[in-house]
Amino acid sequence: MTEINALCVYCGATDSVDPLFLDQAYSFGAQLARNSIALVYGGGRAGSMGRIADGALSGKGHVTGIIPDYLVDKELAHTGIDELVQVDSMHTRKMEMFKRADAFCILPGGLGTLDEFFEIVTWKQLGMHDKPVILLNQNEYWTPMISCLNHMGKTGFIRRSPNEIFHIAQDFDHVMELLELAPVPQVAANTARF
Repeated sequence: MTEINALCVYCGATDSVDPLFLDQAYSFGAQLARNSIALVYGGGRAGSMGRIADGALSGKGHVTGIIPDYLVDKELAHTGIDELVQVDSMHTRKMEMFKRADAFCILPGGLGTLDEFFEIVTWKQLGMHDKPVILLNQNEYWTPMISCLNHMGKTGFIRRSPNEIFHIAQDFDHVMELLELAPVPQVAANTARF
């Protein structure tokens, strides 16, 4: 089993969603803090992003946000977190989040969340890393996408079974169980290969 000290969470940045998703993000942040797992996330203050950070902070957890300059300029950064790292681009943001995390969890979100999820699982499929990736299928949010990915696997367009690339959790307790059972990574993350 690997020791998970920092979890990168990809999630939505809009408040225009069912409040249940926002409340659940807050609870997960607090749970990370209780388990002494630092949060690495996109640095925003709105939506699930802001709520998970606030939840972690409420439990005295450590929170690092990685945010591109242009989003800071739009005043979307969470200024109350432990560390706010400004970067020059979305690509740099994703790379910095990758470097700082031992594992990844994807909460419900929109296009940006999908972009982050697909990039991190593509890197894993290509053998560029083998850090744990967990898709949190809260309230069956990701079920249509999971069906699509399974179809892609069955038709041969995904070389490895989706189950080999990421795990699916139904709730936060299941996420924590999967993190505890995660094997020690065997692939040294070599950023020169990215």
